[in-house]
This record gives sequence, C-alpha cells and structure tokens, in this order.
Amino acid sequence: MVKRPAANPRRRMLLLKTAIWLIGLGPIVWLTVGFFRGTLGVLPVDTIILVEGRWTLVFLLATLAVTPVRRITGWNRIIQIRRLLGLFAFFHVCVHFLAYAGIDQLFAIGYIIEDVLDRRYITAGFAALVLMVPLAVTSTKGWIRRLGKRWRKLHRLAYLSASLGVLHFYWKVRADTFWPLVAALTLAALFAVRLAYRKRTPKKIVRK
Repeated sequence: MVKRPAANPRRRMLLLKTAIWLIGLGPIVWLTVGFFRGTLGVLPVDTIILVEGRWTLVFLLATLAVTPVRRITGWNRIIQIRRLLGLFAFFHVCVHFLAYAGIDQLFAIGYIIEDVLDRRYITAGFAALVLMVPLAVTSTKGWIRRLGKRWRKLHRLAYLSASLGVLHFYWKVRADTFWPLVAALTLAALFAVRLAYRKRTPKKIVRK
C-alpha cells in the first residue's frame, strides 16, 4: 500500500491565510455592493455599523482563540495567523467607528464626544477601540522584540477589549441578545481555557 505524502505545512498555512483574507474582506465587498445597489435596508448606515461591529468581535475572538487551540491541539504553526486575525479585527473596528463618526455623525466632534460620555454602549465601544490601537501598533516582530516580556502583558488588553466589545454589543441591541450572548459565552470559554492552562503550568522556584 502506497502512503500518501503528508500535506505541505507551508501550503496548508498559505491556504488558511488566503481563507482569512477572503473572509476578512468579504463583509466590506458585500456592504459596498449592497450600498450602491440599495439593498442594505431603510437605514444602510445602521446596517454597516452593525455588520462591521459583529465582524470585529468575530475576528477579535478568533485572535484570542489561537493560543487555546494551539495548546489543545499541539498545532504550533497556528500562531502564524494570530497577527493577521488581530489586524482584521482592528480593520473592522475602524470601519465600524468611521461609519458611525463619519457617515452617521458627519464628524461632528461635539456630538461624538457627547455620545461617548452620555451613552454607555458607545462609551464601552469607544474604550474597546482605544485599547485595540496599541495592540495593532505593537503587533509587528520589531515591537515584539523591543518590548520582550512586556509585549505579552500589553496584549492581555485584548481580553479587556473583547469584554468591552461584548458589553457594547449587548447594550446596543437590547432585545435581540442572542448573538451578544453567544459572543459572551465564547469569551468566557476562552477565559476558562486560559485559566485552566495557567493553573497547570508549574511555577518557577525562586532560589534565595
């Protein structure tokens, strides 16, 4: 019996990254086509904001899932897609915010600041966006090298950003809470896996 050669890891990773690019750009293409064809509903801006907000959470949660998946499956190469997933999360949150600030509020800074201060779901969402900025900026190999151990500590902010994003989503939709609850349960599961592996990791003995 002739054994089939194992799949080329580089080819498999290339296919995975290609799929992420297609999925990451898909919502933008769909929204752009829908906007010009007039198929985004009565309030197209609201549709853009909602869709982009959902995809921000999808990619942010997918980014946080990389390490648990690596630990559970032993597939170390999956770490190579974490930066791409994180950058797509940042890309979609920027589109989400620009649709609100630019199209909906016409960059009226006064109204935007008032919204951020007075409407709790916008406060939570804006805080999540602010936390994602340093994560995106320091995602390169150069910054990882410069920050060293501090890089891991800084990037734990992704969990806080995701928590605020879920809260923002939940407070925004009010009645239809199915997807915010799915996101919250997913985030809780990722937290649980992280804590479980942290407890299993033996602490280093400090010699006096």
